[in-house]
Amino acid sequence: MKKSQLQTPSILLDMDKLENNIRRYQSPCTENGKELWPMVKTHKSTEIIKMQLEVGATGMLCGTLDEAEACCEAGVKKIMYAYPVASKENIHRVIALGKKCDFMLRLDTVLAGKLIGEVAVQEGVEVGYTLIIDSGLHRFGVETDKIVALVTELNQIQGLKMRGISTHPGHVYGAQTQEELPRFIEEEKKAIEEAVRILKEEGHVLEYITTGATPTFFAETENQLVTTIHPGNYVFFDTIQMSLGVAEEKDCALTVLATIISNPREDLLICDAGAKCLGLDQGAHGNTSIIGFGKVIGHPEIIVNALSEEVGKLKIVGTTNLKVGDQIEIIPNHSCSTANLTSYFIGTRGNEVEKAIHC
Repeated sequence: MKKSQLQTPSILLDMDKLENNIRRYQSPCTENGKELWPMVKTHKSTEIIKMQLEVGATGMLCGTLDEAEACCEAGVKKIMYAYPVASKENIHRVIALGKKCDFMLRLDTVLAGKLIGEVAVQEGVEVGYTLIIDSGLHRFGVETDKIVALVTELNQIQGLKMRGISTHPGHVYGAQTQEELPRFIEEEKKAIEEAVRILKEEGHVLEYITTGATPTFFAETENQLVTTIHPGNYVFFDTIQMSLGVAEEKDCALTVLATIISNPREDLLICDAGAKCLGLDQGAHGNTSIIGFGKVIGHPEIIVNALSEEVGKLKIVGTTNLKVGDQIEIIPNHSCSTANLTSYFIGTRGNEVEKAIHC
């Protein structure tokens, strides 16, 4: 079956590009003795998880407990949940995961630790955690001058075991250009170095020092302190990564196949893919270099100017040969959002449809 025979809209996944991206990011981890635990939330697919494990990934980072449970069922041995939990239901899910695999979550709050520890003691298990360090995102995480006090309190809680530290330099998505990336990389590096120094001076053993984001990945592979890296978006890439110089159009594995369905004005086309396919993301912290809601491959004269739920408005800048009935492929601004809006990808090689990949 050819791509042109697919119904639209369809979420396409170029298998050659996907496989190349997975290999390209595993290689420096293997060469530098780092463990790669990719962030699963990008793709939410056990098939892609298996592809990552086959080339050398040794664990997974999860953004939801659903993802963590699916990883466990798929046989992943090392699983980290990226956040704390505090509700009774989620604490029990964490305890259950801890009984089945090498599971860790992340903590930055004493009260959440006490709630988890109480149930862990009742269940006769010990829940591993890493301490969240704030490296500049200012979301979760403790600042370095408060580390000792927090760890001292957490160490008094039965049922918990600190296994290291984690951070996420997500504020890197506030960068507007590739030239701005070194500043965010340096902030992340300094926060890790200071946290490690403080904790080691206090006699703490850090089994894991984990961090990661796709734009900062290659610097992290060269950081001697880091043991484990968590990029996620690298499997697909997207317009945001292109805006930062992290990827090129040829690297982007995930696209939205759409059909032009209307030409109501000379400067306007309408396609049958809208916000429910492309999402409305223009960068987590705003990115002035991103214009519109995706990049139409092969048509720089087209701007995805606005989205309704089911359709997209395509502004024509200059002239175009596109007409009603033609198909286009759009690279979304944020591929993680697009992946989360579908239950399966259509895997392709060249113009041939290969298989459906469930997520």
